[in-house]
Amino acid sequence: MLSHIKIILVETSHPGNIGAVARAMKNMCMTELRLVSPKIFPSAEATSRASGADDILAKATVFSSLQEAISDCELVLGASARCRTISWPEMTPRECAEKIAKPDTLQKTAIIFGRENSGLKNHELDLCHFLLRIPCNSEYSSLNIAAAVQVVCYELFVSAGEQTPITIGDRGKTPKATTLQMESFYSHMYETLTDIGFIHPDKSKSIMRRLRRVYNRVHLDVKELDILRGILRMSQANQKHK
Repeated sequence: MLSHIKIILVETSHPGNIGAVARAMKNMCMTELRLVSPKIFPSAEATSRASGADDILAKATVFSSLQEAISDCELVLGASARCRTISWPEMTPRECAEKIAKPDTLQKTAIIFGRENSGLKNHELDLCHFLLRIPCNSEYSSLNIAAAVQVVCYELFVSAGEQTPITIGDRGKTPKATTLQMESFYSHMYETLTDIGFIHPDKSKSIMRRLRRVYNRVHLDVKELDILRGILRMSQANQKHK
């Protein structure tokens, strides 16, 4: 039931942490590991720390960018312990498990864990629908990456164990837009808003970030996205005819 959930590690510095994450995943019946520009991989140290979860490492996929790693996903969550200037909708691991491990909501999901020393950057969180925060000691909130993955995978495992397995599919429902489709939409929207003079290239970052938050909260399906793209195309066409 958990094969639709991808654990993604961004620019991991220590290969042993990759192995420890693979072990944590296998403990909880999770199999899909994706790596974005790891410093060292494959590695004997990763295999050693995996302690029998070699199969997870063997099938792990390496990507050169986070956008590429999540391009086929419909729901994206970014783990972070740091407060941000612009807030994101937040979830705890338990709330996350309740949302994504239910039989009627089995959509391709990415859970992203950032660098060991600095976590995820703001432009990477821009790609996320939710910020995943693990409740812990407010005076010492930094978790080892494998420990953080273990907590999240445990909650997913427990939640999935309470459900009756079913065949994954949308059952006639309109599928949610993938990250790749949403990124194309954001590029189109930026182009349109620039054309009509609503934003200026040198002052657009904050506006676009807030617009991303709006649409990420809604979590569009492909039909809704098509409607919005149609509106953008019409706006551009009208601007050209002025």
